[in-house]
Amino acid sequence: MPHCDKDCLKCTGKYCVSKVYIFSTLQPEAFKKISDIIVTRKYKKGQVIFFEGDVEDKLYIVNHGKIKIYKYNREGREQILYILSDGEFVGDMSLLKKGSFQFNAEALEDTLICTIAKNDFDSIVTNNPEITLKILEVLHDRLMNLENLIQNLSTKDVEARIASMLLGFARDFGEKNGDGVTIDLPLNREEMANYIGVTRETISRKLTSLQDEDVIQLIGNRKILIKNLVFFEDMLR
Repeated sequence: MPHCDKDCLKCTGKYCVSKVYIFSTLQPEAFKKISDIIVTRKYKKGQVIFFEGDVEDKLYIVNHGKIKIYKYNREGREQILYILSDGEFVGDMSLLKKGSFQFNAEALEDTLICTIAKNDFDSIVTNNPEITLKILEVLHDRLMNLENLIQNLSTKDVEARIASMLLGFARDFGEKNGDGVTIDLPLNREEMANYIGVTRETISRKLTSLQDEDVIQLIGNRKILIKNLVFFEDMLR
């Protein structure tokens, strides 16, 4: 499958469909039907894709890039719930029942999003019930991740929150090499702080301290080399 670049807006939806887990068992005919009804749109970094309260009437697939899903807490601070990258999707609840979004979505970088309207998708799901089962699997995993996030925010100290965040980033965005795991950070320092419920100053100070301990290496503002994953794993035991 060729890489989807700036010409992808002119493509069919095949590239999007091929990336998405819930479509992985589709037969060629159903695969083509979904590919033909996909609409692709480009979002600039910082552009909001949808707001909390908007009608949830379509599936949003990340074709290329990253988006953050977030809410605002009672103090008006942003709380990031999760980050989606290539092949991941949001709006899956709309495929089960039309409603309103309970969160916001924003592009973390220039991002291509493929959408499938619920009305177009209903017949596909009816004829391919395994898609619904896979959606439920994804929902289960997201609920587990949100439960872990709530537990981190309510019961763990700052060091443990940072450990949990970095391990998650290593799993989702890391690349192993001879020195450890290099992470292209999906968030800046302010967003990382919001993600784990601390101040920007705290996250910066703690990361610098971890570098001084030779556990990580900070590479500019958007990369981290984790030299010792076990160190962070032990913090969560």
